[in-house]
Amino acid sequence: MTIIVLANENLKMELLAQGTSKNVTVHWITEPEALIHFKDADACIDLLFQNDRERIKLLQQLQPKPILINAVIPSSHQLPGFFIRFNGWSTFLKRSVVEVACTDEKMKSKSEEIFSLFNKKIEWVADISGFISARVIAMIINEAYFALHEKVSTKEEIDIAMKLGTNYPYGPFEWSEKIGLKNVYELLFTLSKTNKRYEPAGLLKKEEISK
Repeated sequence: MTIIVLANENLKMELLAQGTSKNVTVHWITEPEALIHFKDADACIDLLFQNDRERIKLLQQLQPKPILINAVIPSSHQLPGFFIRFNGWSTFLKRSVVEVACTDEKMKSKSEEIFSLFNKKIEWVADISGFISARVIAMIINEAYFALHEKVSTKEEIDIAMKLGTNYPYGPFEWSEKIGLKNVYELLFTLSKTNKRYEPAGLLKKEEISK
């Protein structure tokens, strides 16, 4: 199988964390305009997906082949049909299990086959903004910003406490840097439209705007 993957160096390494099957040929590109040169590929994985008209138009040229996109925030009903969403936020993608949502039953087996070529398994989850783990981590980061605002402790001490006390791989502020504070804020803001408990902390919003 031949797969075209749109990625930066960091996400490329995360996708390759478990290695690859000998049955796959991967063409790595960094610019979406290069997609047009790989119309013969069997599938496309867009780790740098941007939810804009031009990007969607470029990806649709490859259909009906499977198009898997790193789209944590928009749900499938906000995207063109037959796109397969997965959680490809930095630090999440390097795990051996990937959260994926798909509204087309026929595409599910193809998605499993594609991720298996990178020695990853799929966890099928509800087609909602943030999937499951991104929602949880975004809320933990948000609570850490509330604590920082209340002067409970410093960023460094909160990070250390969370790693030692919960065995998390990263502290909340460290994690927000790896994910991108903009991504965390946008997910919280989107979720807060229907549930106020996701309201972004004022300090988090202030830092995101200042970046």
